[in-house]
Amino acid sequence: MAVEITDANFDEIVMKSDKPVVVDFWAEWCGPCRLIGPVIDEMHNEFEGKAIIGKVDVDSNPGVSAKFGVRNIPTVLFIKNGEVADKSIGAVPKEQLVSKLEAIM
Repeated sequence: MAVEITDANFDEIVMKSDKPVVVDFWAEWCGPCRLIGPVIDEMHNEFEGKAIIGKVDVDSNPGVSAKFGVRNIPTVLFIKNGEVADKSIGAVPKEQLVSKLEAIM
């Protein structure tokens, strides 16, 4: 299961990480979010120890969502050294997400 990221723990988990971080911005009511949710969980298991894979519920965590200007979900941000290195919007194939993550590792 992917790491639950919130407004409260975002800086600690994401911005201070020495590993690449994948952050999935999602909501319970979002159909496309439910499509990529299992993919994000799979990536969490596959990249354990190499990257942090987490999820932000936009309804519960408006601060982080606003900080990164997330207007459409699902939005997946790829963060390295506290900077957004890449992003993906919408339900995209797992291969595309993995490729973007591997590019920043």
